[in-house]
Amino acid sequence: MNQSQSGQPFARLVEFATPHKGGYVLSVVLAILGVALGIVPYFATARMVVQLLEGNRDLSFYGTWCLISGGCFVLKAIFMGISTRASHEATFEVLSEARRTIAAKLTRVPMGYIIDTPSGQLKNGMVERIEQLEVPLAHVIPEMTSNLLVPIAIVGYLFVLDWRMALVSLVTIPVGMLCYVGMMKEYPKKYGEVVAAGNHMSATTVEYIGGIEVIKAFNQADHSYQKFTDAVHANANLILEWMKDTQKYSAIMMSVWPAALISVLPVGCLFYMNGSLSAATFITVTILSMGIAGPLVAAMFFTDDIAKIGTVMGEIDGILNQPELVRPQEKCVLDGLDITLENVRFAYNAQEVLKGINLTIPQGTMTAFIGPSGSGKSTITKLIASFWDVSGGLISIGGKSVKDIPTAQLNDLISYVSQDNYLFNDTVRNNIRMGRPDASDEEVEAIAKASGCHDFIMHLAQGYETVVGGAGGHLSGGERQRIAIARAMLKASPIVILDEATSYTDPENEAVIQDAISRLTQGKTLIVIAHRLSTITDAEQIVVVDGGEIVATGTHEELLDSCRLYEKMWAAHMDVKEVEGA
Repeated sequence: MNQSQSGQPFARLVEFATPHKGGYVLSVVLAILGVALGIVPYFATARMVVQLLEGNRDLSFYGTWCLISGGCFVLKAIFMGISTRASHEATFEVLSEARRTIAAKLTRVPMGYIIDTPSGQLKNGMVERIEQLEVPLAHVIPEMTSNLLVPIAIVGYLFVLDWRMALVSLVTIPVGMLCYVGMMKEYPKKYGEVVAAGNHMSATTVEYIGGIEVIKAFNQADHSYQKFTDAVHANANLILEWMKDTQKYSAIMMSVWPAALISVLPVGCLFYMNGSLSAATFITVTILSMGIAGPLVAAMFFTDDIAKIGTVMGEIDGILNQPELVRPQEKCVLDGLDITLENVRFAYNAQEVLKGINLTIPQGTMTAFIGPSGSGKSTITKLIASFWDVSGGLISIGGKSVKDIPTAQLNDLISYVSQDNYLFNDTVRNNIRMGRPDASDEEVEAIAKASGCHDFIMHLAQGYETVVGGAGGHLSGGERQRIAIARAMLKASPIVILDEATSYTDPENEAVIQDAISRLTQGKTLIVIAHRLSTITDAEQIVVVDGGEIVATGTHEELLDSCRLYEKMWAAHMDVKEVEGA
């Protein structure tokens, strides 16, 4: 998407709709014809009444006009039906395109934005907010256009008949418009508040459902349910207050606007009595004036939906205008796969997390990061994987800055397995296959065996065809991690990053998994953040991180002799291991 469109939500909507303008043009044309046909019975009625008063007793004349009126009603229904279908087909294409655009955008923004934004809010933007564009696009464009043009045509015809009566027929319009202006004066503010309350309610709902296990475990049901209830009530109260504010204006407008006869009949009678208005014209104006308000009121009520577009598209635009990780498209040539960090700095929410990291990770070696919680270990690995851009300094792979490597190429180079791995609500087989979508069933099972998770998979209810549930909820944390490792190994990338990837695994199974990882990563660059130090003692390079800085680098033996922090962490690990062994 064009970043220059920031702050232009309507331009963004036009961008989505332009490829499908043919459907909207057809819809508008048919809608105009449909509404025009709906006005024909008014003309027919006026003509028949005039002829009746003039003494015309030819039944065929009245029968013909009745048939014309009936035929116009039928044609109106047909045209409006086809118009609605055409506009909806175009609209659903637009909504689909908008959702796909947001989904693609989320793959290009820094992970910090995803982490900071409640999932309920993002879901709202992709689902509810875009869904709210259905009425403005599918109905407003054809129906409002036609409902405005036809009354204008009627008024024009009334001016041809008698300009005085035409003006009289419009007397109630300004009163209705004033009421409408009063109803809409705080619309953007009120609707914005409702949207914010809806986002909060959605985020609270997702939080409540996602945290239900913790809520029950710590007996916090009352407190958490109250938070959810408060959010629901706040949303409902805002909508009710908004409705109360606008109800009085709406009631007056709906009473006055259609009441054209209040002015047309008495004034018309005066003109007729003084001989300046013929009976035929009086009758025609009286009947046609009743056909002005209906379409006009329908058109005005669609402006409510138009007003929503600014707020809805503003929220969608807010997602689409997020800064992206800018990467080239052309694949670049790398000189090996050594990874280099030069004076790397990174700030998160204005707080500096990394303070000048300098490190080289040779190709084909194992490097382990250790340090206290919050020291910056995971941040370093995420920066290497290009989840974020550095705030300062340079990260390069094969002599090329990661900013100069296309995203697709970098993703092929690196397999990343984190502590909390997401599994899709699909089969075990398909979750592993995501590592390489063209892998055969035999290849999936072979990598599962090599990764040490085949046995537990075969003990599941349907084996590899077992559906793991939303986010893998039907499996234990250790099982999810083992499937994620198999998925990463199937990808067969030359660089593998394991960010506490076995933290949920019991010591017995961890030894099996570590052995499998060692075999599967032979010749690859392996970067590990380990929660058990005994698993990384064979690493060619152990990096000790503390307070966003590298305080020591070396092998296990070297660090035991030279790094007090590593020595303390090793002693603590051995104490825990002895307890587990006991």
